[in-house]
Amino acid sequence: MPELPPHTELIDGSLVFVSPQKYFHSLAMYLLEKGLRASVPESLRVCREMTIALDKRNRPEPDIAILRAEAVTTEAHETGFQAADAVLVVEVVSPESESRDRKRKPQLYAEAGIPHFWLVEHGEGRRPVVQVFELNTVTRTYVPTGIYHERIKLPVPFTIDIDLTEIDHL
Repeated sequence: MPELPPHTELIDGSLVFVSPQKYFHSLAMYLLEKGLRASVPESLRVCREMTIALDKRNRPEPDIAILRAEAVTTEAHETGFQAADAVLVVEVVSPESESRDRKRKPQLYAEAGIPHFWLVEHGEGRRPVVQVFELNTVTRTYVPTGIYHERIKLPVPFTIDIDLTEIDHL
């Protein structure tokens, strides 16, 4: 959607214009992006704020996405990617997008078959709280696998170890 304002999303066939970011949102995205880039395998890429085409009526823009490397290297995907290319999507909750980030987007991502989803909330002080979900392929819904406050250490979708307390020094 190149003619539209930056960060415009298509949700259920309606255009959603994103409000300016809060400082926490920016810090949390930077911290997670940095941590994911430090451990992402060569077969995957970290992308920030790129749309994911789920179907004809839905092109949300997750804050961070982990995509298959071969999808990122093609010029056909300059403004977005396909759901089949996504391995993990991350949404940092903002007050104005709370309902979409917590309810509708996870539902859409799961129905599209994206295997992993993280929901990041503003915790105590500046610290993020990361809720981790994995796709149940039978029901096409996400199942919670953990809530992380100080460190997120996971074996899937690849080995991840991010010190969430680092946000105190940003």
